[in-house]
Amino acid sequence: MDKRVFFLMIVSFVIGMVELIISGILDLIAEDLHISLGQAGHLITIFSLIFAVASPILLMMTAKIERKKLTLISLLVFLFGNITTVFAANYSILFTGRIITAISGALLIILCLVMAPSLVEPKYRGRAIGIVSMGVSGSLVLGVPLGLFLGNIYGWRAPFVLITLLTVLSIIGVYYLMDKIDPKPAVPLRIQLATLKSQKVSFAHATTFLYMTGHTVLYAYLKPYIQTTTGMESSWIGVVYFLFGIAAVCGGGIGGTMADILGARRTIIIAIIGLGVVLLTLPFTTPVLALFLIGLMIWGMLSWLISPAMQSYLIETSPETSEIQQSLSNSSLHFGIAFGAVVGGIVIERASIIQTPTIGGVFIILSLLTAGLSIRSRVVSLDQKQKIAQ
Repeated sequence: MDKRVFFLMIVSFVIGMVELIISGILDLIAEDLHISLGQAGHLITIFSLIFAVASPILLMMTAKIERKKLTLISLLVFLFGNITTVFAANYSILFTGRIITAISGALLIILCLVMAPSLVEPKYRGRAIGIVSMGVSGSLVLGVPLGLFLGNIYGWRAPFVLITLLTVLSIIGVYYLMDKIDPKPAVPLRIQLATLKSQKVSFAHATTFLYMTGHTVLYAYLKPYIQTTTGMESSWIGVVYFLFGIAAVCGGGIGGTMADILGARRTIIIAIIGLGVVLLTLPFTTPVLALFLIGLMIWGMLSWLISPAMQSYLIETSPETSEIQQSLSNSSLHFGIAFGAVVGGIVIERASIIQTPTIGGVFIILSLLTAGLSIRSRVVSLDQKQKIAQ
């Protein structure tokens, strides 16, 4: 495996940390800037929405720019956004900093995902994507406890100081370690958009959205769910999140390896069935703590196992528009996270938090349906896409 792929994993981890690292220190931000907790929460919402929408748009706008150069420019913008965040004197400046980091971060994550498979032989493509996915998943699940730890000791700006320093190191690393990577030949926008009319592609994106929705319905409210069903003390919940995070990071690597060995299609189906079984049976394991923790770690692994397999599947399905498909898949993932949090909140308000795993399992079953429809649909050739676009 090309060592540069592991470097891209580190870069993706640094970028991904910014999204959720703030959630553990919202109260500290609210107190320091004299704003409500709800206003502080908007800093997460705006980031996630921009992150989901911006990546495909920016990828198309920058399609002709050499990839190393584009990565360096994006990292410099990302650095500026984090510096703005560190020195934010009020809410408006902090909000602006979040917008800047979201826009640049969205492009950087997808650049890491599309560059990684181009650095290795086709037979290692899934593993390369899986390694980068380990960085993304690791940042999303480990960012919260890391932000909480640094924020409580040194103040809410400390996590962003760390990210700023890591970004500087990433810029140096990209400049000296990465070779120039020419962009793929540009495919007209109308043809790229025409691929979404293909059931094989559209159902694949729907699968990612539904899968992550089902996962997030419970994960977004995991702490109160654990406290309600197991009576676990708050001091131990941080350990649970850490175990879940380790499992999720491993899931990205395992998913990439499985996609290379078993094939992307089989890996996707295995991940969906496995996650559905875990979520639907998890409520029955809460009386036995050891069994519950085992189920939790299997869930953590499966939650990110599908991502590299789906990326590989999309590359196989539409190789000439693979970059935009990977970007749209990343957007589907983040929209699923946002929608799952909303659905979970509705379940808690109108039913009970105990029902969140079951509702999450329903979305996983729906994702199995869309995955099957995608796999059974025929591949649309480039000539056919051109006809559809006309």
